[in-house]
Amino acid sequence: MAITAERTAQARPTTSRKWVYLFEEGNKDMRDLLGGKGAGVSEMTRAGLPVPPGFTITTEACNAYYAAGKRFPDGMWEQATDALKKVEEKAGKRLGDARNPLLVSVRSGAKFSMPGMMDTVLNLGLNPQTLEGLSKLTGDRRFALDAYRRFIQMFGKIVLGIDAQKFEKRLEHAKDKARVKTDPELKPAQLEKLVEEFKAIVLKESGKPFPDDPMEQLRAAIEAVFSSWNNKRATDYRNFNKIPHDLGTAVNVQTMVFGNMGNDSGTGVAFTRDPNTGEKVLYGEYLLNAQGEDVVAGIRTPNPISSLKKQLPEVYQQFERTANQLEKHYRDVQDLEFTIEKRKLWMLQTRSAKRTAQAAVKIAVDMVGENLVSNDEAIQRVEPSQVDQLLHPRIDPKAKPKVIARGLDASPGAASGKAVFDADRAEERAKKGEAVILVRIETNPDDVHGMIAAKGVLTARGGKTSHAAVVARGMGKPCVAGAESLKVDLDKRLFTVDGVKVKEGDLITINGSTGEVILGSVPMIEPAINKDLNQLLTWADGRRRLGVWANADYPRDAKVARGYGAQGIGLCRTEHMFMEQERLPIVQKMILAEDEKERRKWLQKLLPFQRSDFNGILKEMHGLPVIIRLIDPPLHEFLPNYEEQLVKVTTMRLKKASKKKLEPEEALLRAIAGMREQNPMLGLRGIRLGLLFPEIIEMQVRAILEAASSLTKKGVDVRPEIMIPLVGHVNELQRTREKLEAVAKQVVTEQKADIPYKFGTMIEIPRAALTAGEIAKHAEFFSFGTNDLTQTTFGFSRDDAEGKFLLKYVEEKILPANPFETLDLTGVGRLMRMAVEEGRKARPDLEIGICGEHGGDPASIHFCHGLGLNYVSCSPYRVPVARLAAAQAAMAQAERDR
Repeated sequence: MAITAERTAQARPTTSRKWVYLFEEGNKDMRDLLGGKGAGVSEMTRAGLPVPPGFTITTEACNAYYAAGKRFPDGMWEQATDALKKVEEKAGKRLGDARNPLLVSVRSGAKFSMPGMMDTVLNLGLNPQTLEGLSKLTGDRRFALDAYRRFIQMFGKIVLGIDAQKFEKRLEHAKDKARVKTDPELKPAQLEKLVEEFKAIVLKESGKPFPDDPMEQLRAAIEAVFSSWNNKRATDYRNFNKIPHDLGTAVNVQTMVFGNMGNDSGTGVAFTRDPNTGEKVLYGEYLLNAQGEDVVAGIRTPNPISSLKKQLPEVYQQFERTANQLEKHYRDVQDLEFTIEKRKLWMLQTRSAKRTAQAAVKIAVDMVGENLVSNDEAIQRVEPSQVDQLLHPRIDPKAKPKVIARGLDASPGAASGKAVFDADRAEERAKKGEAVILVRIETNPDDVHGMIAAKGVLTARGGKTSHAAVVARGMGKPCVAGAESLKVDLDKRLFTVDGVKVKEGDLITINGSTGEVILGSVPMIEPAINKDLNQLLTWADGRRRLGVWANADYPRDAKVARGYGAQGIGLCRTEHMFMEQERLPIVQKMILAEDEKERRKWLQKLLPFQRSDFNGILKEMHGLPVIIRLIDPPLHEFLPNYEEQLVKVTTMRLKKASKKKLEPEEALLRAIAGMREQNPMLGLRGIRLGLLFPEIIEMQVRAILEAASSLTKKGVDVRPEIMIPLVGHVNELQRTREKLEAVAKQVVTEQKADIPYKFGTMIEIPRAALTAGEIAKHAEFFSFGTNDLTQTTFGFSRDDAEGKFLLKYVEEKILPANPFETLDLTGVGRLMRMAVEEGRKARPDLEIGICGEHGGDPASIHFCHGLGLNYVSCSPYRVPVARLAAAQAAMAQAERDR
C-alpha cells in the first residue's frame, strides 16, 4: 500500500512537455533527445530484437533539472511513474511486489558515447520483502542474495556517495574468511551476512538506514544519474574529447534480466568488428554467472566471445545473427551489451563503437568495398586526429627490449614513461612535462583525468572491454590490461613481477599492440602510411580544394613530406641552416665583423653552404614549389648566451688568463651586450635586419637562385619562392624587394638560365594584415605566419603565456581554446580575412597560404578553406591529417551550399 500511496500522492497535472519516452516510442534518429543508449534500445525494440522493456527520461529533462536548481522539472516524475506502469504490464511484474517483483536498472546515456564516465545502478527494487519473492520465484536464494548485495553496494557508492573501497574490503574479507577466490563461490549464509554488513556501512556512512521503498530508490537513482553528468571524470572526458557540456544525459530505466543465475546465464560486451585492428570478426568478452558490471569493471578476467560458441552454441548463433543485423542496419561497427538469462539472449545496448585509429581507417575502407557506405561517407567516418594517432611512433622491431610481463593487447601503440600509481599524481607530473604511464590494479571512471595525462595505461586486472581498454582506445592511447603477473602495491607505489621491482618514477614501456610490459625505454620508429590509409587519403584528395604543403628545413624533411603527399614546401627556414656546426663559427665572425667589407668576406664563405642547402631541398621537391624564408631571428641568437659568456669572461679574469685568450672573449661579450634587446621578438629581426644589413639577405637570394640555376641546367623542374619576413609597412617591402630583384637579375644574367621565381611576404603582424592591399602591390604571394600573428594580436609572448596563465585561461573558459593550437577566429581570423580580401583586390592572382602550426589543425583548416586560401602548410608528419581535414572542409562547405 505504501508504494501505491507514493505513486498517487505525487500525482498532479502534468505539463504538455514530454520528458519520458517508452522504448517503442523512440528511434535511432533521436540521439539528441534520448542519448545514444536510449536511441539504440529504442531502435532495437522497433526492429523486434529481444530487448527488456523500459523507458528513457530525456536529456532535456537533465538540463531542466540543473536549470531548476537540481529539482525534477514539472511533470517529469509523473510521466516516469506512468511509463513504469506500462513497463510493469509488459513484464508481468510490479516494482515492489513481494510475490512477483520487478527489478530495474537505471543507466546514463549521453548523445556521445562516454564509456564508464557516468553512473549505473542495477537490481533496483530489492528490499527484504522482494528479496524473499525473488528467491521463491527463481528457486535460487543464493542468486537473490547476490543481486541484493550488489544493489546495496552500487546504490551506496553511486547514490549515497560512499567510498566503494569500504564495500570492496568487506567483500574481500568475506571471500578470505570463506577461503574462496571469486564472488560466485560465496554460499547463501555468507551472502546473508555480507548484506547485513553492507547495510551497516550505509547506516554508518550516511547516517540513515538503507532505503526499502522502491519508488524512493528509483527517484534517488535518477537524480544520481543526472548528477553524474557533472562529475569530475565526465567533465574531464568531455574536455578531452571536445564534447559540449550543455548536452545533458538521458536516463534509461529498464527491466532487469539476470546473468548471475548460474552457468547457463551470463553477460558480455562485444563489437561487430575488432575495434583494435578493424578486422571483420566478432570481438568481445563475456562471463558466465555474472552481471554486466563484472565485465567492464575488470573484477574477473572474462572469456573471449568465441568461447561462447562452445559453451552455449545456440545463444552464440543467435547473437552472431543479431550482431550482423545491427551492423547492416546502422551501417557502422556496433558496440553491443547483452545478457543471457537461463539460455535466453537479451540485448541491452547498441551504439557506434569506439575504435582505434587503425581500425577506423580499415573499417571505413572495407565498408566501401562491402557497399555499406560511399567514398564520401568513408572520408567523414575518420577523424583527422585518428590519422594523427595512426602515424605515432611504434617500437623498433630491431630493438631487444627486456619484457618483464605480458597482459592483453587492449589498445595498440607504444609508449614509454615513468610509472605512476595514482591518477592525481599522473596529472601533476604530466603538467610538469614528464611522460608517465599510469599503473593501476584496474582503472575506474575516477581515474580518467590521469589517463588523459598519461602516455599509456597498464592494469593488472581486466580484459579488452574493461574500462581501461575502452577509454584508452577512445583516446588513442596504448593500453596493456590484465597483466595478472604484476603484484601492484598502490600504498607503496610499486609493482613486482618475477623478482623485478618497479617503483614510482622508474621508466617502463608498454606495447599495446602485443601486450608486453618492458623495463626501461626502447627505440621507436615512425610508421608508414598503409594501403588502407593511402586509399582513404586518395579519396580525400579527390574531394579537397586546398593544397597541402609542408614546413621543411632540410632535404630529409622534404622527403618525408613528399612521401606523405605534400604538394610543396610552404616554409623553409634558413636560420636553422646557420646553426650547423661547421658553419656556425663563420656565421659568428660575420656577425662580429666591424664593417660591411669584412661582413661580405665571411658571407662569401657562407655562400657555398647555403647554395648546397637550397640545392638539396629544391632537388627533393622537383616539380613542386618551395617557399624559402630569408633570415628571420635577431643575430644575437647565433652567438653564445650573454650570461654564460659573462661567467666565462669573469672566470678567465679571476684565473688571470693570458691577454691573447682573454681579449677575444671580452670582445665577444661586448658584441653580445651591444646586441641585447628588451624584447627581441619585436626588435631587430626579419625585414628590419635585411634593411640594415642587406648583404646578408642578398647572399641568401644569390644562393637560392644559383642552386636553382644549377638544377635547371640538369633538367630539374625547380620552383623557388622567396619570402621576406616581418613586413609591417609597404615601404619596407618595396625597398627590400628592389634590392633583391637587382641581385636576382644579376644571377640570371650570370647563369644564362631562365629561372622561375617569386617574391612574397609573411603576414605575421597586425599592421601587415590591415594594409594588405598596399603590400600586395609588391608581393606575389602571402603566407600567414599565424604563430607570430597570434602573439602580436593578443599581445602574448607564447612561451611566457603558456607557462604562466594561458592554460588557466582555457581551463576557466576565459578563452575557448589555446589560440596557438586552434586559430582565434574572431580576432586573428578577422585580420586574416581582411588581408585576403584586400590583398586579392589589389592583386587578383595573389597566392595565399598559411605556414604556422595552425596549418595542421583540423578546425583551423576548415577556416582556411572558407577563406579561400590556396594551401595550408604544416609539419611533414601532419600532412596526412591536413589532407583529410581539407577534404572534410570542402564537403562541409558543399553541404552548407545546398
